[in-house]
Amino acid sequence: MNNEQDPRWAAIVARDVKADTLFVYGVKTTGVYCRPSSASRLPRPENIEFFDSPAQAEAAGYRPSKRATGDQTQLAAHHAQLVADACRHIEQAETPPSLETLARLAGLSTFHFHRIFKAITGLTPKGYAGALRSRKVRVGLKGQHSVTATLYDAGFNSNSRFYESADQLLGMTPSDYKAGGLNSTIHFAVGQCSLGAILVAQSQRGVCAILLGDDPDLLVRDLQDQFPKAELVGADRNFEQLVAQVVGFIEAPALGLDLPLDLRGTAFQERVWQALREIPVGSTASYAQIAERIGAPKSFRAVAQACGANHLAVAIPCHRVVRSNGELSGYRWGVERKRQLLERETR
Repeated sequence: MNNEQDPRWAAIVARDVKADTLFVYGVKTTGVYCRPSSASRLPRPENIEFFDSPAQAEAAGYRPSKRATGDQTQLAAHHAQLVADACRHIEQAETPPSLETLARLAGLSTFHFHRIFKAITGLTPKGYAGALRSRKVRVGLKGQHSVTATLYDAGFNSNSRFYESADQLLGMTPSDYKAGGLNSTIHFAVGQCSLGAILVAQSQRGVCAILLGDDPDLLVRDLQDQFPKAELVGADRNFEQLVAQVVGFIEAPALGLDLPLDLRGTAFQERVWQALREIPVGSTASYAQIAERIGAPKSFRAVAQACGANHLAVAIPCHRVVRSNGELSGYRWGVERKRQLLERETR
């Protein structure tokens, strides 16, 4: 593959700030290295080589670029702080603030703020507010609060608006969700792959669980714990084709996997999961890098917890997250499975 065909070259051409934490490139004709977002003159693709870190570039004999505008990492940190402040404002507001209000607080135009917010969090401001509202509804209904108290605590100002959004937020009626999935139907099937047993489950909204393990019975019990009062239906032959699709992706990651997903997490977890889905096949990212991308650079431990809360193996590729030194860390379905998945994707 020549440099023009490498996806990292596209990041350089776009001066993509998000790629600054992923790699640097050395310019053979000048002997300096830059980050992807550098405003330096664009070099010829045949005159550059890529490195995973500045240390690697310096070990190869390159020196850092001295241009004042050549490295926009400081700007990226500033944008991340603005987005983090906006997220806190959304979380503390009684009702979701408008895009114009958030942009004004950040000191940016609505267009620029919207673009930066989505680039860093993976969600639009409206989408982030919706995910936060979803979390409040789920937490409230699982507790001792009534449906009416929950809807007002989550920022809904009328019953009708709440019930119009309930299916999208919960995948079922509020009363059924509060009752542990009562009256909802979850189709599932258990199969085998080279990593052991696999369970795939689907609600009316999409795939809600992909579980891996050694014991099929334990996988079914795990599903029952997630939906204690839902009707679990062993799937028919047509549904087993979905399982085959997931197994096919595990065995050959180049096939890709595009499934409708029923995500059930907090606002923060959904931001992390969206960032995980943007990691290309064959690549990895550290917990700290994911924290940077979602605008919460100090929350790498919370990122690890969000990975552990993932119930959708391979569809939400938490196996692509590693420690900052490149070592493999904990994985809900076992570090050895994580190692095998990464080796297949690298090949």
